[in-house]
Amino acid sequence: MKLQLSLNHIRLPNKMLILYVFSVFLPIVLTNVIFYNVTTNNVKNQRMKDISLAVDQINNEFRSEVEDAVTISSVFYTDYNLNEILETDYKDPAAYVEAYDSYFRRILNSYTPVYTSIQNIKIFVENPTMLHSGGIGFLSNEMKQTDWYKLLHEKKDSYPIFIRTQQEDLYLRNDGSNARDTFSIIREMNYFESKNNWEKYLKIDLKTSTIEQIFQNQNLQGQIYLVNDQGLIQYTTDPSVDWRRESVAYDALESRADTLAFQANYSYVSYLENWRIIGTISEEEVLRSVRQSREFVIVLAFLNMFIPTAIILWITRSLNKRLVQILRHMKRVKNQQFDTIKEEEYRDEIGQLTGEFNRMTIQVKSLIDDVYIADIQTKSLELERRKAQLNALQSQINPHFLFNALETIRMRSLIKEELETAKIIHNMAKIFRTSLTWGKDRVMVSEEVAFISCFLEIQKYRFEDRMEYEIDIAPSAKDCMVPKMMFLPFVENASIHGIEPLKNGGLIVVKAMRDGDDLLFSIQDNGIGMDQDKVRTFYGYLDSEEELGERIGVQNVIYRLKLIYGDRFQLLIQSKPGEGTFIQVKVPIE
Repeated sequence: MKLQLSLNHIRLPNKMLILYVFSVFLPIVLTNVIFYNVTTNNVKNQRMKDISLAVDQINNEFRSEVEDAVTISSVFYTDYNLNEILETDYKDPAAYVEAYDSYFRRILNSYTPVYTSIQNIKIFVENPTMLHSGGIGFLSNEMKQTDWYKLLHEKKDSYPIFIRTQQEDLYLRNDGSNARDTFSIIREMNYFESKNNWEKYLKIDLKTSTIEQIFQNQNLQGQIYLVNDQGLIQYTTDPSVDWRRESVAYDALESRADTLAFQANYSYVSYLENWRIIGTISEEEVLRSVRQSREFVIVLAFLNMFIPTAIILWITRSLNKRLVQILRHMKRVKNQQFDTIKEEEYRDEIGQLTGEFNRMTIQVKSLIDDVYIADIQTKSLELERRKAQLNALQSQINPHFLFNALETIRMRSLIKEELETAKIIHNMAKIFRTSLTWGKDRVMVSEEVAFISCFLEIQKYRFEDRMEYEIDIAPSAKDCMVPKMMFLPFVENASIHGIEPLKNGGLIVVKAMRDGDDLLFSIQDNGIGMDQDKVRTFYGYLDSEEELGERIGVQNVIYRLKLIYGDRFQLLIQSKPGEGTFIQVKVPIE
């Protein structure tokens, strides 16, 4: 079977809504979303390239400054005359001063003005005959406890090391400060063989201000980290890290989930081997310029949706209003109200349809007036005449005279103070009136129980002390609606066929209660009971498809309950000869 998609059953406003959603709303939304995402990605990629270039720039500038210091250290390292001055055993201070002034002062002062990034150049020696000032320091036991001295002794080679140290004046002041905010190139001057086995070390300090200027790159609004080969932060622009006094591992930092990291390594430089510069910036900062244009995109999308929406609503309202008006007048024609549509005839299709409808209405009204009304009037008169005859016939057999007769007997019994007889007659009248009045097919359980009470009172009057009864109705079941006279035939059956044959009489117990969404009605008697063939006969009524015909009683009730509830109606019968009968009816609550 071929499946065809049809819009013929969809109302016009819904069709216009579908047209709007798929032709206006979704294309505009998707276009703006795609435009925003593409723009965001392009800006993000470009910004990331700029940041990566900024990190590379910082990396190259920093390396250049360090290489300048290394170049100076190589000059001092290979200077033969300087080595001779450092190895000479001076007889008196004047001899040292003369050697210092003749060569060392000149070479020491020749580099500082040229290389502006150099803060200080100093040589630490063990030569006790030299004066420890003017760029010469004594290699004392305290100096031998510094990190750079220990690191050089571990390396056992001639390559310089790059390390973060304290400023030189802190060594001299010895004020207990542990701030290490200076970067130094340190090198053991062992190019020439020492005559006296004196150790000599060159220490070149870089200006911290120069380092800060390099790392304060305006193209990177994030944080910069200089990390050594051990993963410890040696310098950073992050104010939350005290890099001067603490050794903080970069991997131990807590960063935001949207943080982007850019890294530049020093892989082929011996004194900076495995050092790296890491730049971090939040993704929100990268996309800030895109976020600023987000409001413009939203406003543009709103205008693109608002204008088409207003136009579509305007057109839809015009079409729908006029079509609904035509439909409303067509329904009036169906109810024989031949009113024409009072409005200007427009030239579009709906206007033409309106004009044709008005002409058709006028013609139909004229045809009905001329041909059918007379015939309809004649038939109506005949129906009224037959209805009057039927009412007259019914009045002759109206059962109200029976109710009046019973009421007269009851009043006479009350006058003669035959109260019990009057009560029984009153109950009979109620049952008779109920059985004949079928204008209301549903009654409440409380009403049905009232009918049962009337019947049992009559039976008790008949059998006197040979029959007792109990009625137990749960309060939650009293207001439930059930088919009229649904329970009474079961009570009648228990009284007449169960209790009446007993010589000593018996007991009938009637109960009604709620079980969730179901109503349970049960009748228990201690009468003569039934054999299994009779029980099967009752169950057979459940499966029988025969029409009711003239049958009454329990079979009538079962047939009615099947018609009303179908498979939702349940019947339970438990009975044995001489042991009484238990019947339970279960119906859904309405």
